[in-house]
Amino acid sequence: MPESHSVTNEQPPPEALPSGYFSAGTTQTGDSRLSPTPSRTSTQSERKKPHLRPVWIVLLLLIPCLGLTFYYAYVAVPGGEEKGSLLPSASYALVLLLVNLDLIGLVVLTLLLSRNLIKAYFERRHRLVGSGFRTKLIAAFIGFSLIPTVLLAIVASGFLNKAVDVWFSERIENVMRDSYEVAKLQQAGHIALAVNSARAISQEIYREDMLLPEQRDLLIAAMARKRAEYDVAGIEVFSNKMEVLARTFDTSVPEGVLDLPVSQLVLQVINGKQESTSVQEAQSGRLVRAAIPVPSGTKSAEVAGVVVVETYMSESLLNKMESISRQYEEYKQIKAMKNPIKAGAYLVIAIVTVMILFSATWFGFYVARGITVPIQRLAEATEAVAQGNLTVQIDAKATDEIGTLIESFNRMTQDLLISKSKLEETNLTLRHINVELDRRRAYIETVVATIPTGLISIDRQGIVTTFNPSGERILGLAGDQLRHRPANEVFKEFGLDVFQTVYDRLLAGERHEVSVEGQLDVHGTLIMIRLRGSRMTDETNQDLGFVLIFEDLTELIKAQKVAAWQEVARRLAHEIKNPLTPIQLSAQRLRKKFAERSPDFDRVFDEATTVIINEVGGIKHLLDEFTKFARMPVPQMARQSLHEVIQEVAAMYRSVQKNIDVILELDEDLPFLNFDREQIKRVFINLFDNAIHAMNHEGRIWVTTKYETKRKRAVVIVADEGPGIPPEDQERLFVPYFTRKKSGTGLGLAIVRRIITDHDGHIQAGHNQPKGAVFTFELPV
Repeated sequence: MPESHSVTNEQPPPEALPSGYFSAGTTQTGDSRLSPTPSRTSTQSERKKPHLRPVWIVLLLLIPCLGLTFYYAYVAVPGGEEKGSLLPSASYALVLLLVNLDLIGLVVLTLLLSRNLIKAYFERRHRLVGSGFRTKLIAAFIGFSLIPTVLLAIVASGFLNKAVDVWFSERIENVMRDSYEVAKLQQAGHIALAVNSARAISQEIYREDMLLPEQRDLLIAAMARKRAEYDVAGIEVFSNKMEVLARTFDTSVPEGVLDLPVSQLVLQVINGKQESTSVQEAQSGRLVRAAIPVPSGTKSAEVAGVVVVETYMSESLLNKMESISRQYEEYKQIKAMKNPIKAGAYLVIAIVTVMILFSATWFGFYVARGITVPIQRLAEATEAVAQGNLTVQIDAKATDEIGTLIESFNRMTQDLLISKSKLEETNLTLRHINVELDRRRAYIETVVATIPTGLISIDRQGIVTTFNPSGERILGLAGDQLRHRPANEVFKEFGLDVFQTVYDRLLAGERHEVSVEGQLDVHGTLIMIRLRGSRMTDETNQDLGFVLIFEDLTELIKAQKVAAWQEVARRLAHEIKNPLTPIQLSAQRLRKKFAERSPDFDRVFDEATTVIINEVGGIKHLLDEFTKFARMPVPQMARQSLHEVIQEVAAMYRSVQKNIDVILELDEDLPFLNFDREQIKRVFINLFDNAIHAMNHEGRIWVTTKYETKRKRAVVIVADEGPGIPPEDQERLFVPYFTRKKSGTGLGLAIVRRIITDHDGHIQAGHNQPKGAVFTFELPV
């Protein structure tokens, strides 16, 4: 802490004080100021001017001189007489002169500052009031500026030395030399491109025999295609008589470049029967030509023609190549001045360092103001704040910069107190949020662990991150066998083909959701699972990975099959029982008439046998339909047009049913689908038959197709204007042997649903507006 001095009777009289004592301003003692008398003030002003005037004169001369030095050293001189040159010019002598003037000015300024330092030393020895504080302040300015300035100068010198070494390192030189070599190899690359392209084109012309007159159009088209393929400036094909057979040029090449003479090159190849190249200069660039002979198809030793391939080197490319060469030469020249450059940079650092030290010393002489009391209070308050007391406030009267500092400190402590309160509130809120997040995380983990369905999650890198206990039970695998391993590796190792199929579809981006059913071999036991895969995204629609949810359908399918066959058996027994009653009655009637020897026995016999034959035929038809339903063939899949099948069925019904109007609304964007043509055709026939029967063979049928691009599904809608579907029949509509028709078997819609399911699709029925029924089914694309 600076010392606080009081005015006492031991203070020497004013005439005993050295000249310049009051030159740094008044000295604060406690909370009071020592103000000099008017006579003393006038004496101070008179003494102040003489020793300040030389300093200001030196500064006024030194600062412009330093500015001129930097200007000529870094702006005017480096450019030289040649634009873009890095070498110094003749003006370098002016820079040396300015540097010498700068050194002289610095020496003079050093002498003036030394005079003030010596004066401060003698004031300290006489123990004048304020001299101790002034000395300490000056020493502090010098010390605080000396250490970092010298360190900065040392570090800057080290960095500068390293930077210059890096600039002129072997790696930089290799880069410059490699750039120079690349520039030289650029032309060789154009020649190689022309030669290789010409050889390939010559071989293709020879192989396809394109030089024949009847192949002229093919030759022209092939050359145009090859020019674009090889990205060359032009291709010309000449006969052995130097006739132009085909010619194609790049329109982006400037006019006049490709008009350079080529006949001499072609004649040289024809006569020499070997390939040749040429480089021709133009006003806007350089043209490289490669001529390759085309062997004759009939005479092996003859030349049937010549292929000339031209590549163009633009003027800008040539300029860049020349610029690289020039830069490399300049770099080799400037490298010879490595040490002078280092010396100049060290000189600049030294000048800046000395100027900083001079400025700090001089500034210390002008900052001798009494700041002991406010600074002491500020230091005490700072210590209290450091110990955690944020309620401290400084009560001091000051109107200068110290007062502004104290006000800022008071505001800072208030802001810190408010920030601390807000921070504590925020910390409490974050704790509650973390507790809630932990609770939710535990809840989600509990749900995942206890749900009866299996769950596998895969991150964006394809690594399995989650495998719940239900999944372990269904697949018979331990969680550690799957977690933290690549999904493709796991699926392949354990034979999870169904999972691999769904994962591949999701990776291919075909759909955001994929659902399949399939069989898996789990330790020698075949199980049926339903697997649904979905893509996980966050609130910004960024991809997070995939989740696969699966369940064991083996027991469910067994129960469904048993229930379905029970229902089929019941309905089949009912359908067979219905014709047995008239058969039994006809047989009983026939037996009675025979026993009575009735005279109309022949008529009764004929009627009874007719009934029996008809009912037996009905039973046989019923059994035939059941056999077709039970032995549905495996679909023969082929990628083809669904619209062709729809148009074929519509044309068939239009020709047969004159009172039926079939209206088609087909989506032209619908691509080809993978389906069994005959089975899908049977679907439309069954739906058309149901619609025609519902409308009593008179009305309209609408067939509409739509392509849903996001879901990759084809949607087909078949609607009629019949009476519609009763609500009580909605659930049983696709059940085998359910029908409201007197002559129906009840297997038509069951067969339709079976076919759609076998094609990985689904079908549903609904009400058409304003009347009628509508059947909608979807098929994968």
